Amino acid sequence: MREDVMQDGRTEPLIAIVDDDPDVRETLSALMRESGFDAVCCADIPAFHALGDPPPVDLALIDLRLRGESGLTLAIHIRERYEIPIVMLTGVGDEIDKIIGLETGADDYMIKPFNPRELVARIRAVLRRYGHGPAKPSAAPGQQIAFGTLRLDVQSRRLLDAEGEEIPLTNAEYRLLDYFARNPDRVIPRPELLEELGSDMQRYVDRTIDVLILRLRRKIEAVPSKPVHLQTRRAQGYIFHLSPG
Repeated sequence: MREDVMQDGRTEPLIAIVDDDPDVRETLSALMRESGFDAVCCADIPAFHALGDPPPVDLALIDLRLRGESGLTLAIHIRERYEIPIVMLTGVGDEIDKIIGLETGADDYMIKPFNPRELVARIRAVLRRYGHGPAKPSAAPGQQIAFGTLRLDVQSRRLLDAEGEEIPLTNAEYRLLDYFARNPDRVIPRPELLEELGSDMQRYVDRTIDVLILRLRRKIEAVPSKPVHLQTRRAQGYIFHLSPG
């Protein structure tokens, strides 16, 4: 798919808004259109399925707390079948849902109430990672951090393998890896990592870090169960080595 043309020949990304609150759907739809996106609203999971197979959308914006059903069910369905990015909206106190959502592979989260401009920025960032958006310039010297056979391109916010192919990272995964790579060979405690992930992540329970670490190891370690780069220091935190020690 060309980066400047969306599905069905559209030039604007189509965002599926899945929320059971009509006021929220109307508000989000207006926000998407004001921000240069197209939007289609779904009051429930069956309405999303009715869009088609595969659904002709470029991103799914899903509320975790749908009336009578869970947004996680839809997220799992999408992740198992389609290459469609997922951004989830969740309430303050839904820690367990957020943890499970991370494990399903959601690309990003926003906690209600959220800043509209930040939500739009997050959506654009996720779409860029899936190839929807302007092509990124190659990183100039000094803008890549190498470890093992991988390179973290800090200009384009991408993780590249030895062949230069991108290894997809969610927003939270990238931010965590970027922080580790900029602070190598130093034990970093959990509270510092949560703080670095941003204000919307500070309400997450500690296990969120465990989930992100597990997912990162699967992407950057040859043997995730025996990490050479991202290691645990019991009762202290985590340490990242650019070169295996």
